[in-house]
Amino acid sequence: MSSDSDTPQDNPEKAEMKLKDDPASSDSATSTVNLKSELKAEIQAEKETPKSPAGEIDGIPENHYKNGWRRHFSSREKRPYYFNVQSKESVWDVAFIGTDTTLRDPLGCNSPSPSSIMSPDTTPTDTKAFSFNAGSRTAEKRRSSSTTDDSQVASKRRVFNEVMWNLQIPTNAIIIERPMSRLLPPHPEIEQLRAQQIAKLRTHFQELCHSREGIDAPHGSFNRWLFERKVCDKGDDPLFPSECNPDISSLLVKEITNHIPITLVKPKFATEARQQLVRYAEATKKLVEKRSTTISTNGRKYIKLYCEEVFDWMRKCPNALYEEYNDRLAHLHRNCQKYLIEAVQVSVNGICLKLYHLACESAKKMKEKHRELFKQNNIDADTPPPEVRVNHRVMCYPALLCTPSPFLPIPQLEHLPEGISHLTFNSDKLIINTTHFQKLEELYKINCKDDSNLELFLARVWCLLKRYQMLFGNQRNEGADLQGALPSKAFECLHRVFDVSFECFASPLNCYFRQYCSAFADTDGYFGSRGPILQFHPISGSFEANPPFCDELMEAVIDHIETLLQESQEPLSFVVFMPEWRDPIYEALIRLEGSKFKRAHLVIPPQEHEYKNGYQHMCGSDHLYMKSKHGTLAVFLQNDAGFKKWTPTQDKLKEVLHAFRPKDVAAHT
Repeated sequence: MSSDSDTPQDNPEKAEMKLKDDPASSDSATSTVNLKSELKAEIQAEKETPKSPAGEIDGIPENHYKNGWRRHFSSREKRPYYFNVQSKESVWDVAFIGTDTTLRDPLGCNSPSPSSIMSPDTTPTDTKAFSFNAGSRTAEKRRSSSTTDDSQVASKRRVFNEVMWNLQIPTNAIIIERPMSRLLPPHPEIEQLRAQQIAKLRTHFQELCHSREGIDAPHGSFNRWLFERKVCDKGDDPLFPSECNPDISSLLVKEITNHIPITLVKPKFATEARQQLVRYAEATKKLVEKRSTTISTNGRKYIKLYCEEVFDWMRKCPNALYEEYNDRLAHLHRNCQKYLIEAVQVSVNGICLKLYHLACESAKKMKEKHRELFKQNNIDADTPPPEVRVNHRVMCYPALLCTPSPFLPIPQLEHLPEGISHLTFNSDKLIINTTHFQKLEELYKINCKDDSNLELFLARVWCLLKRYQMLFGNQRNEGADLQGALPSKAFECLHRVFDVSFECFASPLNCYFRQYCSAFADTDGYFGSRGPILQFHPISGSFEANPPFCDELMEAVIDHIETLLQESQEPLSFVVFMPEWRDPIYEALIRLEGSKFKRAHLVIPPQEHEYKNGYQHMCGSDHLYMKSKHGTLAVFLQNDAGFKKWTPTQDKLKEVLHAFRPKDVAAHT
């Protein structure tokens, strides 16, 4: 049986967990030793550390431990250090805790610039913005990730008055060892080109909708199309769909059709409701006259009849009530919809097919450019992944890429006193809160195994930020609803009550735990992502799932979770959160409520709970949370072993419900 230290885990503290090995695993153990050798030093150091005497926890006096001090191991310096999760201070020796010594920052977490690292006795005092000059790799290791701790600018900073994440919680998810991904590592030049291509694709989509149907592209439909396409995409581009079956997206067809002949909005007053009813009836009648060759004779006749009925009613009732106008509009829309679909079906299908073909061309360009760049750096882009042990159980570990990364140009880093950081590459400036930048650095140190000196860190952060900017668009708050997260109190409660330690839908920017699934294995794997959830197959563990509001993706996730629960005999549990939309009800909600693995459910009322802003990595604390206008349904899907281990009792459900309540609601209950 191979040593547990050879397993590719992201948590050395769990490295000695005894798991059942497959009898054939010892024959192929050497094939993956190179992937895991970097954990040996940390594991060995943990084993050689003497046990804590009475009154100490993990070698730290109990009173200091309660104040937030934790022991960690620096893979860069090959020695242990102590870090305070509350004050963000760090020291080399436990004896320095609570002293006024200036040598309190061994990892440079609070140093204002690389120059101050050279002189540990220098106390940083400059409160101006500073830059990180990454012009050469021969300079000192990059250590700075935050501005000086100066009280003069503290009031101007973006400070979050709560625990935003907990990266100390280890995973309880067990998987079968899986091969490394064949995706090519990210590169800033490639991501810039990809951003240009995705911007062109968005523009083409808008032009197609406007020229062919006379409407603007439905808001957010392009983003949802990307999510829906990735459910069935077999291509190798992380963003552009390129091998989908069928070519035409049913989701996009539905969204475009629902905005024809005009986009309907909720009016505020009766006059607005009347105007919208008139515009819809006139546009519908005009569209049918123009599309006489694509609609049946009966269709033209009935639409003309329904529209004339509306005009007659409005002449008889010129001062109708707000509700009456809305009821008439709903009635007209319901009766005309099937004939409108018949009239525009060919045109809308053409829009969707054209968009998909343009995406395929963009994916081909990106692949050629990416491989050309790797060839220039003498890197084989067809490097085969090493073999893995068959049926070998391991704690889940981050997504790994089999192709080595080339030299990456380093962006310029600038920390501002306001608590905002700028990363600039080729005049392309990206913004992130400094606290979230520090979080990315901590995730990177925990999970990245090929860059112990953090030489590639800035470039990979820039690629990460650029990728998510591409995914959700450049318009203000575009895509924010697709990456909202549960409040921190809810995550804390789920972990405490149901031992949840893993998020099925997150990103390095909004994750609460250090282990999670995300959309992109290539950019996110360095920061702890296990890859897309539909490609992740745990056999044990407790998980939280809050999918983006895309019908096809939510349906695929429910099917995937049920398959995992059906195949595993070990404790497996999923707490699934979905919007409680029942007018009309959507297919994913029907499947979720009808699942045979449903053990309990919880309804969180609208306006009585919040979600974290999808752009939490860029917004201030005053815009961190958004009240939910709709109810949220939490359903516990568990197999028998999972139900026995994490039984959702009524008392536990009440704790979860209370954790979701904002302060203003909780104060009145």
